[in-house]
Amino acid sequence: MKIHEYQAKQILAKYGVPVPRGSVAYSVDEATQVADDLATEVCVVKAQIHAGGRGKGGGVKVSKGMDAVSENAEAILGMQLVTHQTVPQGQKVKQLLVEEGIDIRKELYCSVLVDRGRQCVVLLASTEGGMDIEEVAEKTPEKILKVFVDPAVGLRSYQANELAFGLKIDAINPKLIRPAAAVFMALYETFMQEDCSLLEINPLVLTGDGRVIALDAKLAFDDNAMYRHKDNLALRDTDEEDPLEVEASEADLNYIKLDGSIGCMVNGAGLAMGTMDMIKLAGGEPANFLDVGGAANQENVEKAFRIITMDPNVKCILDQYIWWNCSMRHGCRRCNCCFQKC
Repeated sequence: MKIHEYQAKQILAKYGVPVPRGSVAYSVDEATQVADDLATEVCVVKAQIHAGGRGKGGGVKVSKGMDAVSENAEAILGMQLVTHQTVPQGQKVKQLLVEEGIDIRKELYCSVLVDRGRQCVVLLASTEGGMDIEEVAEKTPEKILKVFVDPAVGLRSYQANELAFGLKIDAINPKLIRPAAAVFMALYETFMQEDCSLLEINPLVLTGDGRVIALDAKLAFDDNAMYRHKDNLALRDTDEEDPLEVEASEADLNYIKLDGSIGCMVNGAGLAMGTMDMIKLAGGEPANFLDVGGAANQENVEKAFRIITMDPNVKCILDQYIWWNCSMRHGCRRCNCCFQKC
């Protein structure tokens, strides 16, 4: 489950991660009031949607003076913001984050995620903050630092220090090594305690007045652990999600919309992935991932069919639910045999 930047920063602040002063606004008047309360010469008005690349799409504006805050808030609020991570028609901006301006001396990158190959948490960091990490990995992979965390002992202070030195923070300001290491420790703590699947700070900035601040924040929770964090469910913004995915989640169906034209309804995540691979190998494009679950009943199957057919891109449906159940009854796993017996 994804959340907005301002919500992510509220959570980070609980664990001691420094973030800029600011607040969310739902109207131009609220935006100007937040800016007035901040009492700074420069404010930043930021669109709040579940997508990256907002600045390139015109959703982040540096504003000097109250008139500029009001003008930029009016321009951004209600716009259809198109970025490389949104659907082609973009996402409507319904809320803003108004923050104090920061004197940026150096931009860094840091993220915490799960390395499934090593079966542990990994911290990624780079001196190339403010850029897409995929671009950095492709062009200059040597600039990406990795720290793998032993799940039995957690992130150790010496690892956080090594990361800070690896980013050459001492060359910019030696006094920031310890605060930077403390931020890395706090990010790891946030990731673990909140059961995150992704925590990304881009950029993590070193300021002219000697601070380390998470200037931007992206946070996603592991859906499988949400039962442990009932309060975080209130942070969900269904307006930012695909309507079909929302309806599927309410019906306890695992559904993810894709760009293809062949609808898939399968019972079992592994079989669903295999079905999608099969479609791709045959030259087709799956329209969705849909796992109705191993204990699916008639009602769930009916809801699944309805959700699939609501997608206008779907031209046909491949139903692996029938094949699997037939194969289990007949003791045969050859498609032709099972379909003939049906």
